[in-house]
Amino acid sequence: MALLQSSLVVLIGLAGGVTVGSGIVAFLIVLDIIPRLTQLTRSWNHLRSHEFAIITGSVGFTWIDFSNAHLHLFPLGASLIGLFAGCFIGMLAGALTEIINVLPILAKRMGMDGYMIWFLMAMILGKVIGSLFEWLLY
Repeated sequence: MALLQSSLVVLIGLAGGVTVGSGIVAFLIVLDIIPRLTQLTRSWNHLRSHEFAIITGSVGFTWIDFSNAHLHLFPLGASLIGLFAGCFIGMLAGALTEIINVLPILAKRMGMDGYMIWFLMAMILGKVIGSLFEWLLY
């Protein structure tokens, strides 16, 4: 019975990992996130470096998570990793927004064409304040 339960847990975990991995690959490849990111940053000659960094970061941090390794970093080191991770997520979100043009369409439908910069700033500040609240207080 214990072997059946363990096998079921392994199967569910493997299925979940394949599903999430497939979603990320589809997100990055089908929507051309990496080429669009290099276009926005004007770093076309570093396309392979971007791809290598994404793959290496994904595999490396997955290994750290599974191996229960502990990174004993001083606060500035942890802050730098957090800063780079936040920049990466922000740039991916920006590239995705550019691809599907969500914000201009949303602003036009809401009648906020002239307030687009304020709309963007509200989203950015909301994300930053919400993240700080979760990290520092929650």
